[in-house]
Amino acid sequence: MLFNSFHFLIFFPVVTTLYFLLPHRFRWGLLLAASCYFYMAFIPKYILILFITITVDYFAGIGLEATQGRKKKWILLASILANVGMLGFFKYFNFANENIAAFANFIDWNYPIENLSIILPIGLSFHTFQSLSYTIEVYRGHQKAERHYGYLALYVLFYPQLVAGPIERPQNILHQLHEEHRFEYQRVTDGLKWMAWGMFKKVVIADRMALFVNPIYDSPTGHDGPALVFATLAFAIQIYCDFSGYSDIAFGSAQVMGIRLMKNFQHPYFAKSISEFWRRWHISLSTWFRDYVYIPLGGNRAGARRVILNLLITFLLSGLWHGANWTFAIWGGLHGLFVALNHFIEPRWIRLRESGFAKRFSPALDALSLLSTVGLVCFAWIFFRASTLSDAFYITTHLFSGWTTFVSQFFRLTQEGIRAGFWGFVSGLFASLNSITELTRSEIALSVIALIFLLYIEIKQHRGDFLARFNLKQPAIRHVSYSLLIVIILALGTLYTGVEQAFIYFQF
Repeated sequence: MLFNSFHFLIFFPVVTTLYFLLPHRFRWGLLLAASCYFYMAFIPKYILILFITITVDYFAGIGLEATQGRKKKWILLASILANVGMLGFFKYFNFANENIAAFANFIDWNYPIENLSIILPIGLSFHTFQSLSYTIEVYRGHQKAERHYGYLALYVLFYPQLVAGPIERPQNILHQLHEEHRFEYQRVTDGLKWMAWGMFKKVVIADRMALFVNPIYDSPTGHDGPALVFATLAFAIQIYCDFSGYSDIAFGSAQVMGIRLMKNFQHPYFAKSISEFWRRWHISLSTWFRDYVYIPLGGNRAGARRVILNLLITFLLSGLWHGANWTFAIWGGLHGLFVALNHFIEPRWIRLRESGFAKRFSPALDALSLLSTVGLVCFAWIFFRASTLSDAFYITTHLFSGWTTFVSQFFRLTQEGIRAGFWGFVSGLFASLNSITELTRSEIALSVIALIFLLYIEIKQHRGDFLARFNLKQPAIRHVSYSLLIVIILALGTLYTGVEQAFIYFQF
């Protein structure tokens, strides 16, 4: 079930109303049944996969709490193998098989095994990692084993964050599921506001950016530098609004019921270094890999070479977690290299910033740091979005082609427009954009207005708790603003396009 669907528009208020009407002792059953229904709206039979791993982890958790020593490690290993094995089979078998077949063909060896006709269960990577968090934390002694099977199942299946996170730790969620949450007007309305803002980012901005990105990235060889650069920038906006929009909806829908999920994004494009970017982007995943992969590998406690190796391994695994394709591996590897370089450059950069001479140019240095970070992130996005390695290499090698023609055309059209007055100038600008995209003027105008509004709100949120401050304004202003936001979402979302666009991270 998609958050941006009419199905969810009925599902959410019905489930939420029943949640507050039922006595507390029955609520876990309602939420578990609702979460199963939510997941089964995609491919019903795949719910069995989740319950297999839940059952394994349930008994593993009890066993881990009751044993010590070598046996305890074997129980943890069994849980890891069950979870990772399921993920590996559905997500990576065909990828591995294709590469083995390619190598066999290279050495003229007849490789008989063909790919399997299997579909990746939606959100498998997310709930696999959430299940692993439970058994690992029980093993480490940071979480008591959950004796109630239903609550453990609900921890894994909780519908707001079931298919695209955030990837929660049991210490944050399990106790909240056990607690009784009463209806609180301010908490409920704040949750609904988060949902509305997330829906705006998804259906008004992300889906509109997709209209520009998809035609170019689906056929990159038919375009030159300006189109490829603008499409890459548009994708950077699209994936942020798509994924953070989902996270906002998940956060808000859980908050309505009194359950607080972790914030998964903290304005990542305001980061002034790659390391800071990863402290702001997909926080639940980056901290998961930090705590369960990077630190166990040795983290930054070893020498420089080992730190680089640990970072590369962690980010390569992160890339492959996103998708069974070499494009994702390269995307992860690039970020590993960027973070490794930043690890050694950042201390020297800080010392430079703190010097008396450099303090005079702090704003310029901040701008340089921000722009260089965004530039590196956008470059890596090419490999994330490209369908194949050949497409990615074509895009990266043609980013600077065709700019002379585009710039000369831009100046010609704008100069002609200036002679015709203000609206002629605007028409010239739109004509320049039309030369690299098939979008209509109305689509371009809507996109520009929406992006300006997004940037305004992002800046406000970055500077403090914008929602809390906005709640202090006059009721009439607040009600008109939220009503207008809902109208925009309905008018420019599914009702406008006629299509319910899936969230990008559903494929992972």
